[in-house]
Amino acid sequence: MTLRALKPTIYFILAVSVGWVLHEASDGARSGAGGEEGREITSISSDQLSEDAQDLLTPPVATDLAAPAASATEEAVISVYEERNAAVVNITTETVAYNWFLEAVPQEGSTGSGSIIDDRGYVLTNYHVVDGASRVFVTLANGDQLVGDVVGADAENDLAVVKFDPEGRDLDTIPMGNSDTLRVGQHVMAIGNPFGLDRTLTTGIVSGLGRPLRARNDLVIRDMIQTDASINPGNSGGPLLDSRGRMVGIATMIFSPSGGSVGIGFAVPVNTARRVVPDLIEYGVVRRGWIDIIPRPLFPRLVEYAQLPRDSGLLVSEVVPGGNAEDAGLRGGSPAEAVRYGRTVIYLGGDIITAVDGVAVASIANLYEALEDKRPGDVVSVEFVRDGDLMETRIRLSERPSQFQWD
Repeated sequence: MTLRALKPTIYFILAVSVGWVLHEASDGARSGAGGEEGREITSISSDQLSEDAQDLLTPPVATDLAAPAASATEEAVISVYEERNAAVVNITTETVAYNWFLEAVPQEGSTGSGSIIDDRGYVLTNYHVVDGASRVFVTLANGDQLVGDVVGADAENDLAVVKFDPEGRDLDTIPMGNSDTLRVGQHVMAIGNPFGLDRTLTTGIVSGLGRPLRARNDLVIRDMIQTDASINPGNSGGPLLDSRGRMVGIATMIFSPSGGSVGIGFAVPVNTARRVVPDLIEYGVVRRGWIDIIPRPLFPRLVEYAQLPRDSGLLVSEVVPGGNAEDAGLRGGSPAEAVRYGRTVIYLGGDIITAVDGVAVASIANLYEALEDKRPGDVVSVEFVRDGDLMETRIRLSERPSQFQWD
């Protein structure tokens, strides 16, 4: 389409860089005899422009500049992140492998997150993050990487404490809240390092409480917090925070058919950490109560061979002389009725424990679960079968010996 075919009109082509306007008059008002030679270029000031043209030169102005940039809910989340993210660290490990020549070869281990809980350099994380590590490295929010030491580990709750030297740094810390007051539907936030993306924030709600969850070591961790706040590989050990920035859980694992977050994540309650962390720092392990016996789990071939009255439970193969089980009247097996299963020697004829403090016991792992939160000196009820009769006694717990510490 040519200019001559257009209706009479005015075109302004605003050339901002040179300040010129190309003005075309109507066909009848050209100064020339018609044709291209009738055009002219003139310079005009902005006050000569029409109102519409002036609007073209003036960018639109927002009318809601006084409105807040974020809602009150968003501001609360932003505030928690700004206050707490510097206290979240990235934890990487190094393990040792052996080549064909049996030479030790360092290799990259796992990666996870952790929370600084004390300005002396104590970091709370997951046991599985540091399990088997020959060296541990802690990376702070400013990028500084420091060497850490695992000072305590608790496989039964998947918790561990790592210590690093702050070297004079002023450290931010995360305060512990109270997981017993959590309610389903409460807003929570997770900060961690998923897939190596440091200090990532995700938000969600508490989806469930009191979830029993079987960990990789076949132990059941009780009272887990379920959340739909995204937890991915690398988040492990990072904090789950309430809306006031207090730690209410330690992000631990996800349920995922694909390996990525599908909105079902789990965290260890912070009240569990409150209970075990002092022992981890002082003793390196958690001091737990114990029943002074040598237990053997029942299995079908043993039940059939010994014609036992129960097909599940823990057989008391031996009682420790002078121990709490003997004092409570539990009976062990007889060396005269010893049998061998693989490398294990089992004394038959002892009591069969079926429950401890209301927790059904069918395996050694169940016994650990029943005594997980019991301290030396606590009294527990023990149900057992003797000669086909169900009986009960009460036992004051001793301290679990080192050979029964879970590793």
